[in-house]
Amino acid sequence: MATTTGHITKETFPVLEMSCAACAVSVASMLQSVPGVTDASVNYADQTARVTYDSDNVTPEGLRNVIRGIGYDLVIDTHNREQVQEQAQLDHYNSLKKRTIASLILSAPVVLIGMFFMDIPYANWIMLVLSTPVIFYLGRQFFLNAWKQARHRKANMDTLVALSTGIAWIFSVFNTVYPEYWHARGLHAHVYFEAAAVVVAFISLGRLLEEKAKSNTSAALKKLMGLQPATAFIVVNNGAETKEIPLSEVQAGDLLLVKPGARIPVDGQVQSGSSWVDESMITGEPVPVLKEKGTAVFAGTINQQGSFHFKAEKVGADTVLAQIIRMVREAQGSKAPVQQLVDKIAGIFVPVVIGIAILTFGIWMLAGGENAFTHGLLSAVTVLVIACPCALGLATPTAIMVGVGKGAENNMLIRDAESLELAHKVNALVLDKTGTITEGKPMVTDSYWLSASDEPEELQRILLTIEQQSEHPLAAAIVKELQGRGVVSLPGASFTAVESISGKGIQARYQGVQYLAGNLALLAANGIQADDVLLKKIAEWQSAARTVIAFAGDGEILAIIAIEDKIKATSAAAVKALQQRGITVYMLTGDNEHTAAAVAGQAGITHYKAGVLPAEKAAFVQSLQEQGKVVAMAGDGINDSHALAQADVSIAMGKGTDIAMDVAKMTLITSDLNVIPKALQLSRKTVHTIRQNLFWAFIYNIIGIPLAAGVLFPVNGFLLNPMIAGAAMALSSVSVVSNSLRLKWSKI
Repeated sequence: MATTTGHITKETFPVLEMSCAACAVSVASMLQSVPGVTDASVNYADQTARVTYDSDNVTPEGLRNVIRGIGYDLVIDTHNREQVQEQAQLDHYNSLKKRTIASLILSAPVVLIGMFFMDIPYANWIMLVLSTPVIFYLGRQFFLNAWKQARHRKANMDTLVALSTGIAWIFSVFNTVYPEYWHARGLHAHVYFEAAAVVVAFISLGRLLEEKAKSNTSAALKKLMGLQPATAFIVVNNGAETKEIPLSEVQAGDLLLVKPGARIPVDGQVQSGSSWVDESMITGEPVPVLKEKGTAVFAGTINQQGSFHFKAEKVGADTVLAQIIRMVREAQGSKAPVQQLVDKIAGIFVPVVIGIAILTFGIWMLAGGENAFTHGLLSAVTVLVIACPCALGLATPTAIMVGVGKGAENNMLIRDAESLELAHKVNALVLDKTGTITEGKPMVTDSYWLSASDEPEELQRILLTIEQQSEHPLAAAIVKELQGRGVVSLPGASFTAVESISGKGIQARYQGVQYLAGNLALLAANGIQADDVLLKKIAEWQSAARTVIAFAGDGEILAIIAIEDKIKATSAAAVKALQQRGITVYMLTGDNEHTAAAVAGQAGITHYKAGVLPAEKAAFVQSLQEQGKVVAMAGDGINDSHALAQADVSIAMGKGTDIAMDVAKMTLITSDLNVIPKALQLSRKTVHTIRQNLFWAFIYNIIGIPLAAGVLFPVNGFLLNPMIAGAAMALSSVSVVSNSLRLKWSKI
């Protein structure tokens, strides 16, 4: 998926052949070194690179060539990028599986001979013959990758494996071919063919298990992708027949048929027929929705009993479902702030380990006694084997991937890892009123006209025409009410100086008269005041949690209209749950004080602010941040976008505007506020899992490396066997991924 601004392009490429966290660091540093690339980050867990580059100076092909130079590959095909990556990963898994099984089969007799049957004739030569194909054929990728890394003065886990197994094999071959060298010095010629072979086998097995476990972290994404049908039925020959075509061939404007029980293939609008559609996977609402002529349908939703024709409007990557999949994919590939530190550690980890191995060998040579060389070599090899940056590199991204997937399954789309990591720290939540706490479906309940006739048709037509040019939901309620009464609008061209005034209303000039439609603040700003009778009626409506819109012309109030937007059934429970977590809930609204107080009371909100303009919402969020609070903001409208951008954690309601969703770091697919406490709980559990993973990854190396170097040998004569080190290294990565997968079954 690419996003282009000017000549700057942001694109996500699948990366092939990465085998450890240090690989991701190498790929990222090589990409960042390319002239024209302004930013590059690589996620080892989902095997992707997110690159920002100047498309005038750099091409995807050029990026690919750079990465191929160090032994990796980029998938740059824009049409079937995910399919190519998935097939490549499947091929890699199958190849790794075959190599692992073969290496285990060949290593088993080497271990048996090395541990129990060293006295049989030609034991060393048999082990040499069996271990050589394991190391240099089945394990050749370690050496090839290590060489490619070394050419660019880089190192990764393959470097450690190649050095350790290569040195052990060379030392063993020398002792097999020329044992007299040690015999002449009164020493036994030890061989370590079994250690070298088993290290390759165990590390291959660990990577196989790791690949299997990592594939489970993207289960939620695969489930979302599974909602897309493979084919669609297009209506041809002027409706005379239908033909089944691949989904990729559907184009905007095509007329499609949806059969009973089938999934809707793309977004569009019903043209004929009617049916009930299950939209729960998109909206989170369990009740099927009636679809008839003129209503919208969405890809991935399930048709019930009836059938209908609809015109395709959004296809491919433009459908709502495709955008959800894209958001989940990008979020799973994003990096939490803690991962940046981990990447730096992984980048220097391998060179440091090589240095420790050399130091270990040197200390043994100086103070190791008569078997100094043998013990020093064995300890250095064990250090190289046991020191694995994979567990460290997998600790954060696997937890993030599972957390994002868990969120997608629970009606929350998390756009980046930073918001998921930060959300558990939230102690202040700012809520917009309309569409967030309330249903966002305002309806006219009362109207009061002050003119001589009871409800003058001409004035209603003027009001209808003006409000039709406003995007505010209250204006839409008035339009719906007037049109329902049969009122017909006037020609729009006859209205001039039409201006929407943010947070107040709209004004326009018609036949030389200035008309205003909005709140009392708009009227006051134009010097128009309500009399006592009107004020009493307004207060009565507002005390019943209704919003009052005034309509004025030529300096006089012509009518007042009461609009009610009912509070959602779940809002009060959600607010209570948040407050029980110690989170202070604030409500901001552009509505009047009386209505705001009534809605806040119904929702159980103590802190609220009325008459707030869009810019003031952002300022309010900033003021809370200046008090040291971590602020989340939830809203659904264009007027919330500034405040959403200002908040530490921004949450868009799923039925809100596209702008709000673009700005927000989280989007609730459902309109239920109860999902917000779940999102904060998911954040807490994800961060807890990350901390567990990092703890065990660090502890593993802190304990393992000194043991491998032989720190206990002077105390009790213990030396860690390279075979055990290889098994422990493999299991460390698997344990981290498995711990992350526990999130999938946790309750939020």
